[in-house]
Parts: sequence; structure tokens; C-alpha cells
Amino acid sequence: MIPITGQTQLTGLLGSPVKHSISPMMHNTGFQALGLDFVYLCFDVNEGTLKDAVKGLRALGVKGFNLTMPNKNKILDYLDDLSPAAGLIGAVNTVENRDGKLVGHNTDGIGFMRAVREQEIDVRGKSITLMGIGGAATAICTQAALDGAGKIDVYARMTSRFLPRMKDLIGRLEKETGCAICLCDNEDKDGLKRSLEDSVLVVNATSVGMAPDEDGCILPGKDFLHEGLAVGDIVYNPWETKLLRMAKEMGCKGFNGYAMLLYQGAEAFRIWTGREMPMEVVRERLGK
Repeated sequence: MIPITGQTQLTGLLGSPVKHSISPMMHNTGFQALGLDFVYLCFDVNEGTLKDAVKGLRALGVKGFNLTMPNKNKILDYLDDLSPAAGLIGAVNTVENRDGKLVGHNTDGIGFMRAVREQEIDVRGKSITLMGIGGAATAICTQAALDGAGKIDVYARMTSRFLPRMKDLIGRLEKETGCAICLCDNEDKDGLKRSLEDSVLVVNATSVGMAPDEDGCILPGKDFLHEGLAVGDIVYNPWETKLLRMAKEMGCKGFNGYAMLLYQGAEAFRIWTGREMPMEVVRERLGK
């Protein structure tokens, strides 16, 4: 283990609760493997204490920090600049201290799209179907458009409180990227089937199917899937959701959200250190 020194650079996670986070194990394993004089800690910080926490971290000259719930949106009030993706999404999960200037990034979409490429799925100029309009969905939609997806059909409940935010994001993304994005009603099953027939990838970006609701599935049935359609599910507890079991039965390539979790962290690691996270070492340490 690398000892703490007078030059150790601090990184960490601000959120509430944070006791369950695997981020300290992931980042500290990476720092130690590369011999970097960094440390990563968790701090229980909510929206009421975020302003003071950021002021203190800025004064201490920390290298950077991550944000999790409930701070990903509120942090925007205390930053100096945003990356293009973070500006479009309107949420930040990684902050970089760039010579005293706090710059916000959103690495969730980057993490997911790296997982997509790892599965040898090419979305450039292709159609994808995205289920959900919450925080993860907006990050994935944004990065997929930035990465060159030709068309994205986004399915959601038309009563969702996130609907205005997604409509605004779609308008800005279409101007910025040229990707055609259609907001669709979850209840339109015929439209969903057509979207899936035209898509190379469908993504469950909701919590449907997550433990303890392991019988839940975002799609009505396996007949909505077809061989040649890849299936991504951001849920990784359980490891194989009902959606991914259906994908396997239909001969579809499928993957869960664990790689997204690792790769969003790896991108934060790169932003802070300028080095690539040693993924094999980290995976071995996490036991996955």
C-alpha cells in the first residue's frame, strides 16, 4: 500500500448515503497499482451541506471529486465551467480541479458507450432504442448522439416529471449533433416493436428489473427482440435480469450495467490523473 505523504492528492465522493459505494476500492486499487500518490475517500454530503463542502474542497486544492445522489444537479451552482456533455445533460458526476477552476464532467454516458464498444457494437449512423428518461437515460442519450448515432427512439411514460427536461435536451442535441431523436410513449407497443426492428441496440436505462423486483421487465415479451439486436441493461443486481435472460433466449448479445459503472469511474480516474485505470487489476480486486 502506498503511504499517505505530505504530497498525497485527495479525490473522493460526495453524496448521501455513500457507505455502500465501491468507488474507494476501485480508485484506490488503481492508484496503488500505478504507484500514484493519490487517495479516494467518501464524504456523506447532501444538498444542504454541498455548498460548504465544495467551498472547503476548493480551498484545500483537492484534485477532484465525484458526485452521486442527491448532488448531481445541485453541484452546477458551484462550478466554474462544464464539459460539453455535462452542459447538455445538466448534471455532473465528476469534478476536476483545473488550476483552481472547478470543471464539471458527466462520465456516465461515456462509461456506457465504452461498454457498448467493448461488446463490438457500432452505433454510428445506426438506430438505437432507449427505455427511460431519468438521469442515466439522459447521459446515455447525450453520449450516443455525440458518438454519432443516427437515430434514437426514446420511450417513456408521458406522465413522467422528467418529460420537460428530456424534450429540452432532445432539442439541443438535435441542433448540436444532427442525430434524429424521437420521444415516444411507453404505451405505444406497435411503435416500440417497429423501433426495435430498426435498431442495433436497445437499452434499459430504468430501474425496472432491479432487485428486489427481479421479475420486472421493461419490454412486454421476448417476441419484441430479434437476433442481431444487442440488449444493454444498466441494472447489475441481479447480474442477469429478466430482460437479459430473454435476450439470451432470442440469441441477442446482452450486457449489464457493471461495465458502465467501472468505465464511468475509469474516465474520472483519467481526468484526474492523466493515466488509464488498470482495469484488469481493478476487476480482479472487485471480484468481477
